[in-house]
Amino acid sequence: MLPLDVIALFFPLCILLALTPGPDNIFVLTQSALNGKLAGILVVLGLCTGVLVHTTAVSLGVAAIFKASPTAFNVLKIIGALYLLYLAWGAFRAKTENITVDQHKQNRAQKVGYFKLYQRGIIMNVTNPKVSIFFLSFLPQFADPTRGNMSLQMIQLGGFFILSTILVFGGIAFLAGAVGEYLQRSSKAQTIMNKTAGVVFIALAIKLATIQQ
Repeated sequence: MLPLDVIALFFPLCILLALTPGPDNIFVLTQSALNGKLAGILVVLGLCTGVLVHTTAVSLGVAAIFKASPTAFNVLKIIGALYLLYLAWGAFRAKTENITVDQHKQNRAQKVGYFKLYQRGIIMNVTNPKVSIFFLSFLPQFADPTRGNMSLQMIQLGGFFILSTILVFGGIAFLAGAVGEYLQRSSKAQTIMNKTAGVVFIALAIKLATIQQ
């Protein structure tokens, strides 16, 4: 188990990192506003699964490949950018709905698909090679070979990072979801939200496609 002094330093840093505006929390905000609080939570769980993948990659040394290989780095980021453009295309094509009170009570996340929302979070996180490289440089600073198995320490650190992500991104999902559910009652607001989401997805795709090692 990690010492308390390490946890006391690491966890607040994770909270601050989660609060810093970036592609992941902007993605959560957008999905929550479009599809409701539950959709946002499912995306958050997908992002956390992606964090687990990156943590495992660091533990196994796979992240070093992305740091050393421009080809692997570029292929992964292009896949992620294309996926975001696909989501943008879907947002621009989305039609407005005449939502009655009964329909408003229905779960919008269910219409999109629970697994699809969870999958979006995973893809969004895993296809950003910068996350693996960040973890490769960040996590080892809080691990110490004298405390035992380094891989186990990495997994524990990743667990605390996931906890901070759930707390911060979960809060974003609830707030954005509540606002989005209110706005979804208006067809005009639906159109604006869908177009805005499309623009956000394109901006995120450009940002991902242009990042450097």
